[in-house]
Amino acid sequence: MVQRKGSKVSEDAEDLTHVSLQAILLADSFATKFRPITLERPKVLLPLVGIPMIDYSLAWLESAGVEEVFVFCCAHSKQVIHHLEKSQWFKHPNMAVTTIESHNTISAGDALRLIYERNVIHGDFVLITGDTVSNMSLVEALQEHKERKKKDSNAVMTMVVKKSKPSAITHQSRLGTDELFMAINPDTKQLLYYEDRADPFRGTITLDKSLLIDNSSLSLCNDMQDCYIDICAPEVLSLFTDNFDYQHLRRHFLKGLLVDDIMGYKIYTHEIHSNYAAKVDNFRSYDTISKDIIQRWTYPLVPDIQSFGSSVMKLGRQGIYSASDIGLSGNAQIGPFTLIGKGTTIGSNSKVSNSIIGEGCRIGSNVSIEGSYIWNDVTIEDGCKLKHAIVCDGVLMKAASVLEPGVILSFKVVIGKAFVVPAYSKVSLYEEPTFQDSDEELEYADSSSGMAEIPFAPIPEEKLAEILQAADDDSDRPHSGILPPSEELVPPSNESEVPDTEDNINEYFEKEVEATFQRAVQENIKDDNVILEVNSLRLSYNMQASDCAGALFYSVMKLAVETPHSSNSELHKIVAKLITTWKKLLKYYLPSIDEEIEVMLKFEEMCTESTKELSPLFSQILHLLYSLDIIREETILSWESEKLEADEADKVFLKQAESFIEWLRNASEEESEEEE
Repeated sequence: MVQRKGSKVSEDAEDLTHVSLQAILLADSFATKFRPITLERPKVLLPLVGIPMIDYSLAWLESAGVEEVFVFCCAHSKQVIHHLEKSQWFKHPNMAVTTIESHNTISAGDALRLIYERNVIHGDFVLITGDTVSNMSLVEALQEHKERKKKDSNAVMTMVVKKSKPSAITHQSRLGTDELFMAINPDTKQLLYYEDRADPFRGTITLDKSLLIDNSSLSLCNDMQDCYIDICAPEVLSLFTDNFDYQHLRRHFLKGLLVDDIMGYKIYTHEIHSNYAAKVDNFRSYDTISKDIIQRWTYPLVPDIQSFGSSVMKLGRQGIYSASDIGLSGNAQIGPFTLIGKGTTIGSNSKVSNSIIGEGCRIGSNVSIEGSYIWNDVTIEDGCKLKHAIVCDGVLMKAASVLEPGVILSFKVVIGKAFVVPAYSKVSLYEEPTFQDSDEELEYADSSSGMAEIPFAPIPEEKLAEILQAADDDSDRPHSGILPPSEELVPPSNESEVPDTEDNINEYFEKEVEATFQRAVQENIKDDNVILEVNSLRLSYNMQASDCAGALFYSVMKLAVETPHSSNSELHKIVAKLITTWKKLLKYYLPSIDEEIEVMLKFEEMCTESTKELSPLFSQILHLLYSLDIIREETILSWESEKLEADEADKVFLKQAESFIEWLRNASEEESEEEE
């Protein structure tokens, strides 16, 4: 706990007046990594070992001595506010919790600018996101921050870092985050360089010579974990207001300060050793942090002590937690590091290990659950098998159905009898939004209206599966909120039931190709094997070579955009590497100029719709495709001819490529003259 100031007269005038320690908690991750789940519920309310993530963050802030917290809500804001209202936090005697709501904020930078305008922060503050789990004490870090600030007013921020646990598989951390490189002055703890990379082997680390000149010693680290806990001076908020390019806390703000030689602001680090701190950034870190909680690395934030108002858990042998009112069949087997929530029943001969089972679940007989997360009110009938899966509230798995590793079932999905859901599928009743204003997890529908149009449930990413309305015997199953009657995933019984509109077929085909390509990247599958899989999909969907080329090109470019980067030049390098790596695959489906033009038109469409970030790089990427012999000169000139007769609005990318096309013509003329 942070020590409160007493009545003793301090030598320091600053200590004469007590200033409440404040915190800003961002209850929106401004990311889409937990889709499709977050189309229906905000990430901070997703259960982590049975408790909403935001409760861990608030519990830590209270234990660390924070007296006033401002919770910034954007996506699904009404759900977050409702949760806080019915929980203990709005009435907490030691910590005041206030919400700030916004519906048009698209980044963390925008959120901090809005908070600055409210003029509610009056001193140093703690900045975290609502998916942070920690048990660290803030006393030492706060003291270091204050002492530095007294000596140097430019010391505006202290970041909490921790050495990562080593991984025998990759250089990436066990949390599944990008490889992080930092340069720190070991004497002053000042942060001098920061770079996170999805690919740790991409290029070399380049340090400015001035860093070596200005610092007598330098510590280069690639084994540090950024805990995303920051102690900030109030000037940090004004810095965001002064620079509207600051959107992301790390990629923009932090890196921007590190390279700004004019203002001279400084960032320092505080390394924790025995304490715990981590951010739930993706599904891998969700799994890792859940295991850390079960194994009590986060003490006292563990299920048998910190219940946040839910039923108290009892800890048994082998790390097994259980509520007092569960129903276990006599021969059900519960393995180590497992939690079973209130009101859950488990039938005979069922086996559960390394899993979290929520409240009110009904698990039948001969069920096998391993390394999975089953949320609340889930029904799993006899003979089902689940391994390393996430199953959200209200799901029904019919008898003998199977979830292969990596499957995510969003709310109220129904899996048909004996159906096998392919590995890494994500199944939801909600369709991915086509248009949105940002990359944040925007609410899919305005729940205040009481109604919403829910489209047909999307097909899983790795296998075409028919989506049909639930059978008649499920028609009286209760449903709540704005969702329509549940739909179930069942094997197709005949071809006539497959959705037959051209738009649907094209959409499903592109998703299948994208899933195939993503698996090829993750598992290092060779081009020839990818071609075999894509050809199989091509036959199944009756597609042309141009369709395959367009879908693969889209998959490559989407991966490039989703790879972390801080500038257009860095994005261009990522694109160049990916296109070079998958050149053979792309070229295979481009037998003629017609297919190549289709890819160019697809590229134009992407730059104006799905991957607008590529728009400024259109000409450069076109040049790259030409230099790698993927797109021929004749193709580019034919595309130009077609575009000359188009409306002005359709000539945006033609105008951008004018210089390159002119260069092509000149190069061709010079080549012809040389031949003559």
